[in-house]
Amino acid sequence: MSGRSAVVTGGSRGLGLLLADRLTSRGCAVTLAARDRGELDRARAKLLHRQPRARVRTAICDVRDQAAVRELFASADRDCGGVDLVIANAGIIQVAPLESLRAEDFDDAMRSIFQGALHASLEALPYLRESPGGGRLALISSVGGLLGVPHLLPYACAKAAVGTLAEGLRAETAGSGVSVTAVYPGLMRTGSHLHAEFGGAQDREYGWFSTLAGAPLVSMNAQRAAERIVRATVRRRARLVLTPGARVADLAHGLAPATTTRLSGVAARFLPAAPAHPRGMREGKDIDPPRGPVAGTVQRAGSAMNERAADAYNERDGDTPKG
Repeated sequence: MSGRSAVVTGGSRGLGLLLADRLTSRGCAVTLAARDRGELDRARAKLLHRQPRARVRTAICDVRDQAAVRELFASADRDCGGVDLVIANAGIIQVAPLESLRAEDFDDAMRSIFQGALHASLEALPYLRESPGGGRLALISSVGGLLGVPHLLPYACAKAAVGTLAEGLRAETAGSGVSVTAVYPGLMRTGSHLHAEFGGAQDREYGWFSTLAGAPLVSMNAQRAAERIVRATVRRRARLVLTPGARVADLAHGLAPATTTRLSGVAARFLPAAPAHPRGMREGKDIDPPRGPVAGTVQRAGSAMNERAADAYNERDGDTPKG
């Protein structure tokens, strides 16, 4: 991949930043796309600190805006001499029980996650078809899109659409030289809980999500995940399911969907109940972690590795770490 041009949407922090790091290590010129200029500048500085000779450019882009995505790829083509590999990673996470969600929350998830991936795919494909040897496209779905995880319904619905899009695009582009990889990660330690949005009993929703997302036995090291995603994309694999738990869940759902759905219903009963008066959504960085002696200790222990990941992968926005 040395000398090739890559574009990563949602590339300023978390998994996107790690994907960019893996691509630059392979010699790619990488364009990071995201909405926040400050995040992009910090992300570029992190990459250049690790690899001073890397070719890294940034582009402010809201993937919900197809015209902005069109300009993103046109500028990458002009500045880098083409577009050879694209990873559509941008999106949002909303955590809340159904009773605390509005139809608008589902619309927001579909615009950011599904339409973002759709716009990136449609605008990238003309350039990928011109790539020597055929371009590569990867769409980041989620195991949540395979199972319909409770308290993550907007996210799960949008990620399910992304997975279907990826698998359909692979069929549609067969024989064109372009490969499309559908990626279904499980929980990863990226620090994403700080930018996830929480509704319902916000502190309790934040508590369980941040704990599981950072627990070593449940979540995956994000650097290892990024390496596997890039490797699968370069090797033109059709499908990648990450984390042992996600693979087991995917297999179980394929063999016994009614049983796995019932088990999801059992799990939902242990999640926080919706309050009588929901207060909308707040980002995790604005929510105080649980303070009780038991809940606070469990949350801190479970999320400790995720807090370190937030520092390393540009999730902090300069905020003071929580504790």
